[in-house]
Amino acid sequence: MMQSIPGNVFPRKLDGPLPQAVDAEGVWIIDNQGRRYLDASGGAVVVNLGHARKELAEAVSSQILHGYYAHPTMFTTPVVEEFASALTAHAPLGIERFYFMTSGSEAVETSIKLARQIQLARKEPGRFRLIARWKSYHGLSLGALSAMGRTSFRTPYAPMLPQVEHVPPPYCLRCSFGLKYPECDLRCARFLEETILNLGPETVSAFLGETISGATLASCPPPPDYWRVIREICDKYGVLLIHDEVMVGMGRTGRWFASDHYGVAPDLVTMGKGISGGCAPLSAVGVQKEHFDLLRKTTGFVHGGTFSHHPVSCAAGLAALRILERENLIERAEKIGVVLGEKLKQRFSDHPRVAEVRGIGMLWGVELVQDKETCLPYPREEKVTERIWKKLFKKGIILYKSMGMAGKDGDGLVISPPFIIEEEDLDFVVQSLGRAVDKVVG
Repeated sequence: MMQSIPGNVFPRKLDGPLPQAVDAEGVWIIDNQGRRYLDASGGAVVVNLGHARKELAEAVSSQILHGYYAHPTMFTTPVVEEFASALTAHAPLGIERFYFMTSGSEAVETSIKLARQIQLARKEPGRFRLIARWKSYHGLSLGALSAMGRTSFRTPYAPMLPQVEHVPPPYCLRCSFGLKYPECDLRCARFLEETILNLGPETVSAFLGETISGATLASCPPPPDYWRVIREICDKYGVLLIHDEVMVGMGRTGRWFASDHYGVAPDLVTMGKGISGGCAPLSAVGVQKEHFDLLRKTTGFVHGGTFSHHPVSCAAGLAALRILERENLIERAEKIGVVLGEKLKQRFSDHPRVAEVRGIGMLWGVELVQDKETCLPYPREEKVTERIWKKLFKKGIILYKSMGMAGKDGDGLVISPPFIIEEEDLDFVVQSLGRAVDKVVG
């Protein structure tokens, strides 16, 4: 019998009551029964600075006392201006303007609309098509969901989704073309050109992709030259390149932005999650200066939001950025991320039920399979990921679930702790994960 859910909240999970988080500190969350949970996923890959940062509370409190709302069509505010300038110092080359929203989904939808508006400003009104990738995660609002490539999230709303063309992801373990890298000559990247030509280049507005695949593919970095080839194809056909860095930006991969690993600057880049350290709802879209200047001279940008450019959220974002700078946490994420990756590989590389351990910086994934040689996935109805996750949660360890990398099937777990985590805590996480995997799938 399903457990009742007390109270009046419509919760995210409907299968039973959740523990109440009443306190947090560093890498730990404490519930109302006094149980402690090691947050080894940063929630939904959000908490990069650690929990209960006093500096964030002080920044938010100060901004509230100096004005917590000014409509962005009527005023700008000093904190919004300062935060944008601070982001510019770390953003990909040429990204000098930032449009602030409140969620990753909003940032993605903003970027899609902004790309279309730029094409209109270029006097190319026929460019309306968006190309994205299968097995991607871009958000759950309808525009972002139409770009998403996660099957199980799309199917309930398929009749409502705007048309978006999808191409295979750079997912070498399960190559859509049955090829092996590097002999494949990056077929997954070059397929974008074929798709653009089939659609008609004059109809394509933008290509949207996670710089490093996150939630759906359990942290899957692309081959080194993937984005270089994509950039060349986009430039050849006048297609704008949008990097979705909602999950992987702000230091998660050991660089301020994941695009820094590949030497490629996008036309637009989305940010969210760790941009405020998880302290306040905040996201952003960064845009190349040349596109911003073009819009000012021509069409403008028909868009908005009641809580866009919000001074309190931006105060949290600015304080989070200053902590990353002051404590050298980007560099720490890179260094301790190498340690985390080594520990995971030592524990799981030879495991018969682990297809692959992969990742970068402080974003690592473990993909589980029935057969290591064939990569045969577990049927989704077996809920392997959920069973392992529940065992760990009961032991006081939080990881992030990843499912659907093989159609609707496929199981994985993401390890993405705050950058401040200590090595002994990593040992505890990896050892506990190993025991849970052994108990559930042998």
